[in-house]
Parts: sequence; structure tokens; C-alpha cells
Amino acid sequence: MSASPFARAPTDKEKAAAEAIFESCPFKTVASGTLGFGFGALFGLVLAGIETNSAATVDTNAPMKAQIRQTLKDMAARSKSNAKGFAMVGAIYSGSECVIESYRAKNDIYNSVSAGCFTGAVLARKGGPQAAALGCVGFGAFSILIDYYFKYSS
Repeated sequence: MSASPFARAPTDKEKAAAEAIFESCPFKTVASGTLGFGFGALFGLVLAGIETNSAATVDTNAPMKAQIRQTLKDMAARSKSNAKGFAMVGAIYSGSECVIESYRAKNDIYNSVSAGCFTGAVLARKGGPQAAALGCVGFGAFSILIDYYFKYSS
């Protein structure tokens, strides 16, 4: 009977390979997008449950089953929409921050600000150059606030 591969401690070479994978920009981008999708779905589900606009689309004269089905359909649509948005923000921000950090070979606030600026500009690009600039400033400022909070709050 052969030994299980999980019955032994990983070698230094295996640890280095795993670390290289987990620290790679593609992995960080996919992981952030996936987590963003999950958080967005949950957030959308909660918002759909408390939002009053969803109730306006349900026919109150319909049978109870039809009302429940329509409510669940509205909640699913809201959840999916938020999930896609959060996934997009997470993937763009994390991927761009990783690429910037790799290029600069430094880990400082400028990476966060640059990634926030890039993310805001990309998300607002359909609104034109002025919207992209405003998105850049907004997301960059938000990135500064978040970094400052996590760095100095403890």
C-alpha cells in the first residue's frame, strides 16, 4: 500500500512552487474576482430582500406561488448583477495592483492609489474621458482611505 501524498510534510521545492503560484498576478486576479463574485452575490441578495422597489414588480393579485417565484427571480437577478460588478472591481483592482507592484518592485501606497485610479478609469470609461478621470480620482482616493485605515487602525 502506497503512502498518501498528504501524509508527509511538503519539501522546500514544493513550498516554493506553491508560493510562486499563490503570489502570481493571474492567481490573485482570479481569486479576487471569485471572492468579489461571492460577496457581490450575497450583498445583492441582502439588498434585494430589503429593497422596496422589488415589491412593485410583483403582481399582488397573482397566486402566492407566482408572487414567491417572481420575488425569488428578482432577488436572483439583483444578486447576479451585484456579483458581476463586485467580481469586475475585485479582479481589475487586484490584477492591476499586482502588476504595478511587480513592475515597481515596491510595496507602498502608490501601488494602491495607482491601481485604484486605473480601476476607476476602466469602470467609468464608457462615460467618456471626464468620467474616466473622475473615476480615477474617486477610486484612487478611496484606495488611500482604505490603506490608511488598515495601516493605522491597529
